[in-house]
Amino acid sequence: MKAVIPRRKNTKQPNPEFDSYLYKLRHLVENMFARLKHFRSIATGYEKLARNFKSMLYLACTIIHCKLN
Repeated sequence: MKAVIPRRKNTKQPNPEFDSYLYKLRHLVENMFARLKHFRSIATGYEKLARNFKSMLYLACTIIHCKLN
């Protein structure tokens, strides 16, 4: 696994292995996790059964998707 984080603007070394497309995808995934943490039951892990947690996760993702569209 390679890091896809860009170097700082003031660095003198080039960053040839940086992939901007992968960085954009990584940013989207991190934003989704940040939005999911707003749901208290998911962030704190209230649901003890895996099926209940999965259903809450699907519900939260549906709500986030509906808000974005």
